[in-house]
Amino acid sequence: MRVRVLVDTNVLVYAYDRADPHKQQQAIAVLDQLAQHDAGALTTQILAEFFVTVTRKLAAPLSAADAYTRIENLLLAWTVYESSGLVVLEAARGVRDHQLSYWDAQIWATARLYQVPVVLSEDFASGSTREGVRFVNPFAPAFQLDDWM
Repeated sequence: MRVRVLVDTNVLVYAYDRADPHKQQQAIAVLDQLAQHDAGALTTQILAEFFVTVTRKLAAPLSAADAYTRIENLLLAWTVYESSGLVVLEAARGVRDHQLSYWDAQIWATARLYQVPVVLSEDFASGSTREGVRFVNPFAPAFQLDDWM
């Protein structure tokens, strides 16, 4: 199956954050379904942000060794897009033209350049679209992953 969804850092992190059991269960369900259908993707930026967040910012952080193993597994099981000069340039355009923060713009730029139509994140206005990339909050009450695959 062709990649249909780019998963933002916050969705990955919630799968390991015991502070919000509802979001943790939802994140795990979404990630499992995407993995089963080979329909999801990550970026090197998202993996780096994931490592920092789960080892430093959670109430019960993962050890560096555990986070390393999680990233190894993600690299084996998911499509992972690398950052490039073109992604950086497109992200800068996203900041300039769409007033996105740089890091959000880099996620948008990667989705746009790799023709991934949906970004799952709680950081963007859910339902908004920028140049063919739609942002969807997987923690919204009416969210159904099947609608986006």
